[in-house]
This record gives sequence, structure tokens and C-alpha cells, in this order.
Amino acid sequence: MASLLPVLAVAALILPTNALYFYMDSTQPKCFFEELPKDTLVVGHYTAEQWDSHTRTYRPSPDLRIHITVEEVFDNDHRVVSQTGDSKGRFTFSAADSGDHRLCFTPVGATVGGGWLSSGEPREGGIKFNLDLVIGETSKIESTDKGKIADIVQKVRDLNLRLQDIRREQVFQREREAEFRDQSESTNARVVRWTLVQLAVLGVTCAWQLSHLRAFFIKQKLT
Repeated sequence: MASLLPVLAVAALILPTNALYFYMDSTQPKCFFEELPKDTLVVGHYTAEQWDSHTRTYRPSPDLRIHITVEEVFDNDHRVVSQTGDSKGRFTFSAADSGDHRLCFTPVGATVGGGWLSSGEPREGGIKFNLDLVIGETSKIESTDKGKIADIVQKVRDLNLRLQDIRREQVFQREREAEFRDQSESTNARVVRWTLVQLAVLGVTCAWQLSHLRAFFIKQKLT
């Protein structure tokens, strides 16, 4: 692994956004270091292919999976990424602070051979790992990622529009509720006034009838 690090470091310095590849001939992780400024976005795309001695080529293997870890060396190896994916995939992370980050890749789930044959060709099960890192601001992410971000932005806009519709509906319902409440209060007030008027008329009628009966009894000398 130590012999691999200088090559990867030089390649990363010369072409920090271009693809590189290396060979993995065991289940031991292959790591390299990347010094990143704070708040730097890193997007990585990788493809792992396994050596097939029958076809004498590197080919994708359905059983091969890759475990990816990213650790902050400056922060006691704090792990910021730990994921296991298919032999082809992507990973992203953002540097929380400036410093060295260790990126490690470990093949799992497949019979991985080791070393090379005396003829110079890879031993059965050897892994060829292709890695493409895009390091920098969001504007440096390739078009496929931009398309995904655009889709997410559009979904957020649609949600905001839907939220505005819901808010307008809520305002409309509150206005209708206030109007209904005013009508109910007005109706209740009219009912109370009409009841008071009826009671007043009934009181006056009772008083008039009592007065009329009293005068009638006095006239008839019944009292």
C-alpha cells in the first residue's frame, strides 16, 4: 500500500478531477490521502472489475461489493463515510474542516485472489479499481449530478407551490369561518331581541287584560 500512495498522490495533484485506476490483489483496504479545504464537496464515482482467467480480461462481477470509508486524519480518524455498495457506484461527502482525509476501498463478497502469476498476468480474482474524483464546489459536479440536483430543486419548488396553495386554502377557510361566525352571532342577537320584544308585548297584554278585568268587575259591582 505504501508503494501505491506516492503514485496516487502525484496523480491526484496533477489531475485532481480526472480518473485514475489501481489494482487490488487482496481483501486488504487500499487507501490514499487527500488534503481538502474546509467545506469542500467531494463526489466520487468508482468501478471495480475482477480478473477472469478464462476470458483473460477484467470483467464486472455480480458478487463483488466495495466497502468505502473516509476518515478525518486530523481529527483522530473520525469517520465521515462508511458505506458498502455494488461494484459500480458513487459516494459524496463534504469536508467539515481543513486537513488530510483518508479514503479507503475494500473489496468484499467475492473470492479475491492475491499476487501475480510468473507469466506476469494477474492471478484469478484480482481487482482493477477505477476511481473518478471531482473535488471542489458544486459547480464542478458533472452534468449527471447537476441533473439530479435540478430535479431536487424542481421538487422543492413544486412543494413550495403546493404549500402556498394550502396556505391560501387555509386563509379562505378562515375567512369563511369568520363570516359564518358573524352570521351566527347576528342571528343569535336577532333571536334574543325578538324574544325580548315578545316578552314585552306579552307583559303589556297581560297588564291590559288585568286592568280591563278589574274595571269590569268594579263596574259589575262584583268586588
